[in-house]
Amino acid sequence: MHKTGIEKEVAGQVGNRTKNDGDVDSWTEVNLIYKAALKQIQTKVEILNDEFQHTHRYNPIEHIKVRIKTPESIVKKLKRHGYESTIDNMIKYVNDIAGIRIICSFTSDIYRIAEMLEKQKDIRIYSVKDYITYPKENGYKSYHMLVTVPVYLSDRIEDTKVEIQIRTVAMDFWASLEHKMHYKFEGDAPEHIKKELVECAKLVSDLDVRMLTLNEEILALTAYKNGKQQ
Repeated sequence: MHKTGIEKEVAGQVGNRTKNDGDVDSWTEVNLIYKAALKQIQTKVEILNDEFQHTHRYNPIEHIKVRIKTPESIVKKLKRHGYESTIDNMIKYVNDIAGIRIICSFTSDIYRIAEMLEKQKDIRIYSVKDYITYPKENGYKSYHMLVTVPVYLSDRIEDTKVEIQIRTVAMDFWASLEHKMHYKFEGDAPEHIKKELVECAKLVSDLDVRMLTLNEEILALTAYKNGKQQ
């Protein structure tokens, strides 16, 4: 893999340490391990979605997005928190190097998927942040799970962290716009835009509630109609 200047800044620090058996000692290897962890989580989620379709004739997942954090973002995050740009610090302090976002139709699907993931025996839940029940001040809503999954290499097993974000289509649309705004203004957006986004977050929340209620009513009427026909 060709290394950018930032990658060299991260990987170059490794020469300052003594490599022990089983150590991760290069950016290339870090990248490989986190990609493998993402593949495992994504496959699990897709299988659960297929099973749900088979059992309930319904897919709770609209689509899935995966990403590996860029070396530039990793280095910035380490520096922001006062850590040196080393492989060890990346693995220890940056929890979202590997990220998967699961997009659902309804808020009820979010908790259903989270529960299914919690029951997977080889996934260990590291932490949970429920920003749906307890939204951020700016209106951000999402369900975050930090988990570890074993990555089986030829000579060892690496327990690897993956951040899972579960949200509705509406929440994802709002979060994408807020993310663009944050980087466009480097965290210092005009107050009127911030307020407008908070108002939009309320509208998104109301929309999710109304859509869930409407879906439940449709399902109830369909079940009643099918029952009468029988």
